[in-house]
Amino acid sequence: MIAKRIIPCLDVRNGRVVKGVNFQGLADVSSPVELAQYYSGCGADELVFYDITASAEGRSLFTDILRQTAERVFTPLTVGGGIRTVDDFDRVLKCGADKVSVNSGAIRDPSLIPQAAKRYGDQCVVLSVDARRVDGQFRVFAKGGRVDTGLDAIQWIRSGVKNGAGEVVLNSIDTDGVKDGFDLEMLSAVCDVVDVPVIASGGAGCAEHFVTLFQTLPKVDAGLAASIFHFGEVKIPDLKQTLAEKGIPTRL
Repeated sequence: MIAKRIIPCLDVRNGRVVKGVNFQGLADVSSPVELAQYYSGCGADELVFYDITASAEGRSLFTDILRQTAERVFTPLTVGGGIRTVDDFDRVLKCGADKVSVNSGAIRDPSLIPQAAKRYGDQCVVLSVDARRVDGQFRVFAKGGRVDTGLDAIQWIRSGVKNGAGEVVLNSIDTDGVKDGFDLEMLSAVCDVVDVPVIASGGAGCAEHFVTLFQTLPKVDAGLAASIFHFGEVKIPDLKQTLAEKGIPTRL
């Protein structure tokens, strides 16, 4: 079995890492460069870097901070926020990103995924989906979880993968920051329709939640979290040791 990945998420606003609950009430945490260096040193398998207000504000991602981070960190880096065109892919990759995450930009222009996949390869294109329950349906939200698109999340993800997305990050708004565990129901629905790596995001509150995630849904490739890592509630080396003791493959 392929080793499961543990991925800290750096949500960046105005050059600082922030964290909230259900995508609301954002509080300052740290410098993204310093935090990325810390995680790289303690065994993170990858880092996800989101400029969380770029799409809502209609601007480009903070490439200066990204470049500083990439110069100091050698952990694979996935970057998203304000990615609207193939040229945005090019700009972010040249700043040091390994993969590029698309969300609102792909909703606005679904052809962005196949265009980027053709130019840079499927493995470079990550479809990030912010979803929550609306009237019994898993619904896609855009602009940092602010706008209900009306799209069915499962159908949207299936279509995105068919068009060239090589990885999916499912961000459950319902469980984001709540720390009661990952959204296993929503993740299961996604795993049933795609055969590319799926990253679970939203809801981790302790090491046991990662154990439950990987034991319940072995098709999930990675667990992503923010606040529990940022505030030292769970330390990555300890988490990986716990996973290994439970028989879950991980890179120690």
